[in-house]
Amino acid sequence: MKKSLALISLSLGITLINPIWSAVAQVSIPLPPATISKIQRPPLKPLNLGNNCTPRWACLGWDEQLWGEGSKSGDRQALLTAIDHSLSYLQKNSAIAAYENYPVKGITHDRVRRSLIRFRQLVVNSPSPAQLQASVRREFVFYKSVGNDGKGTVKFTAYYEPVYTASRVKTLEYQYPLYRLPPDFAQWAKPHPKRVELEGKDGLLGEKSQLRGLEMLWFRHRLDPYMIQIQGSAQIQLTDGTRTSVGFAGGTDYPWTSIGRQLSKDGKLAAHQLNMPGIIDFFQRQPQELSNYLPRWERFVFFQETAGRPATGSINVPVTPERSIATDKSLMPPGALALVHTSLPYPTSNGQMKYQTVSRFVLDQDTGSAIKGPGRVDYFMGSGKVAGDRAGVTGGNGTLYYLLLKK
Repeated sequence: MKKSLALISLSLGITLINPIWSAVAQVSIPLPPATISKIQRPPLKPLNLGNNCTPRWACLGWDEQLWGEGSKSGDRQALLTAIDHSLSYLQKNSAIAAYENYPVKGITHDRVRRSLIRFRQLVVNSPSPAQLQASVRREFVFYKSVGNDGKGTVKFTAYYEPVYTASRVKTLEYQYPLYRLPPDFAQWAKPHPKRVELEGKDGLLGEKSQLRGLEMLWFRHRLDPYMIQIQGSAQIQLTDGTRTSVGFAGGTDYPWTSIGRQLSKDGKLAAHQLNMPGIIDFFQRQPQELSNYLPRWERFVFFQETAGRPATGSINVPVTPERSIATDKSLMPPGALALVHTSLPYPTSNGQMKYQTVSRFVLDQDTGSAIKGPGRVDYFMGSGKVAGDRAGVTGGNGTLYYLLLKK
């Protein structure tokens, strides 16, 4: 989905949801061959957890959210769905090829596949988080990511699929376009045109743009199509009452530029404001600054309609809310079972966010242009406003593990 998708955040980066490229992509792209050329050490190391685990709820593998608590229902079916999506991917020739030269000894396509099948059986048959935890710790090896410091520290951000209102025709109210991929894009000479050359400083280059005629949807606010380019996909509520969706189709060849960091460098935002809500609030209060800061991200992303297709990751399967993650696919095993241990925000009854340390089983099904190295994870929150609110304030350290059968 790639998203170019992040924190999802304007401040921290993008991920790739591919309904498409992944989160931002509706056009499938081949996964890069596994390589560790950028680092000198293997990205994952097996751990010896031992058999003692006290108290159990504080140990790895305690995923109580599968069963829920109190009035809250669990999401065991969501995890099973995510597992099935990964198993579907692992049947493909592209998955077999992705594992042919995987750099971590012992992690093979067959072992990843068998591990998912066995783990699925355990999820179905375990009556409690304690029993699932005990079974997993007994039957699986935990491979820990070396992180960004060699000691296992992983930076977590989150991304989501937004829902926006748009018109199929330009009006006085809806005048900011989202563009289709130019039919001759593959022949564009490099360096590609920069964002400001394609849409103008104010986003209204219109008839003077070389993209004239490629407009697919029109938005009321300039920030909306920009955010969709960051997220890589979106659900769209059309002004005629119908719905559609869009996904990544391609993009110009420029690196990610963090608007949040640009605002911070210029003294526009304090450190505590460098999250999605803070950035959006800034532009709502000072809309004239959009023309100053949005062009600084020179990359331009193109889309295609996906007819309501759910957000899809870089391995071309749907991503599941809170059960899918994005990592650097040149290092981490695509489609594999993983476990994240970090702090995530949850909405409270009074509209605030409360952070809770969680240990959650997830599937590695996506990637992102800003998700590089063994020390980065982007966590998929889902679709809509609440998911966006949570994604916008997610950002902290944690640890990442991959689970493979011992035999």
